[in-house]
Amino acid sequence: MSATIPFARMNGLGNMILVADMRGRAGRVAPEAARALNADTATRFDQLMVIHDARSARTDNYIAVLNSDGSMAETCGNGMRCVTQALAAETGRRSFAFEILSGVIVAEELENGLVSVDMGEPKFGWRDIPLSEEFRDTRMIELEVGPRGAPILHSPSVANMGNPHCIFWVDDPVGAYDLAAFGPMLEHHLLFPERANITLAEKTGDNRFTIRTWERGAGLTQACGSAACAVAVSANRTRRAGRCVTIVPPYGGELLIEWRDDNHVIMTGPAEWEWSGRMDPETGAWTRDAETVA
Repeated sequence: MSATIPFARMNGLGNMILVADMRGRAGRVAPEAARALNADTATRFDQLMVIHDARSARTDNYIAVLNSDGSMAETCGNGMRCVTQALAAETGRRSFAFEILSGVIVAEELENGLVSVDMGEPKFGWRDIPLSEEFRDTRMIELEVGPRGAPILHSPSVANMGNPHCIFWVDDPVGAYDLAAFGPMLEHHLLFPERANITLAEKTGDNRFTIRTWERGAGLTQACGSAACAVAVSANRTRRAGRCVTIVPPYGGELLIEWRDDNHVIMTGPAEWEWSGRMDPETGAWTRDAETVA
């Protein structure tokens, strides 16, 4: 067994997050370790956020994001809020610049305890999302779920919000659709060469949407920060909303998404620490800190 590292169980609006600390040491958390952690009901997660030493002078840390299947993700908005809260509690600082696979993210813990994350600039070009074939207008593409001529879902918006997203606009409550049944098929659809996050979005008020997401590499999750951002910008592009949007996951809580005039998308919401422990980054074997056991 290799030397263990500290980790924390956290959540962002119910999105199950593990935050692991690899600072001061070489190596990585192995995909096998991630899968082993996810197989244990106590440490099951949607994303595993691994804090590494900074790789450039202009950032504070490099953050590796692993999905529950062990694959790498470009970003995770809810996870970045958890990382920010954890480091703010440790250091007393409030603002951080993180390098992730998709670029540099700036995040800040606010006075009210919420965390704002600059999720960067959305991309809408078909090559940037990416799609396997050309669509000149990605506000609405040709993709259907269900019988030909009478689809259950159709004409989604697509965008890249650090990772690929496909958003179906629905009139019924998002829970009325069996996303667990068609989510895997859509995630792996040939149209998405890097797979995609699949979201159902229901407009429930002025500039307000309830969403449910099948996350690439993780499956059904209680919340998805980058999906919330993708819904917000796509709602504006399709004239469903303004540039400040409230996104509500189906299990409660809210995210405020602002698409600023400088094209950056700012996500603000809560993060919550649950308990801490230590884990083996090679195998995923773990123990819970004694002082946190109820």
